[in-house]
Amino acid sequence: MADETSNNTAPVPRTSRPMSEALLNEKWDRCLSSFLIRSGLGLSFGIVFSVLLFKRRAWPAFVGLGFGAGRAWEECDNSFKRATVPSRDGLRVIRP
Repeated sequence: MADETSNNTAPVPRTSRPMSEALLNEKWDRCLSSFLIRSGLGLSFGIVFSVLLFKRRAWPAFVGLGFGAGRAWEECDNSFKRATVPSRDGLRVIRP
């Protein structure tokens, strides 16, 4: 009787993109959505304060927009910097 050592396992399907590119795309998507949401919230708070407190001046809306965009920029920057920092034992820790 012959040995049955034939390899009947199917090949593992590969994604069309490398894993690192998929992670980078997820980070950029998260950054873009955070930018849009935080800028919109800052703009809306600026409009509300403009109408209620500042006699419908335009600058509170622009300040709110700037604060929202700056906060989103800082979170995105920290997200990309966190992946490049080596851990204590010399291995990289990739966090979503």
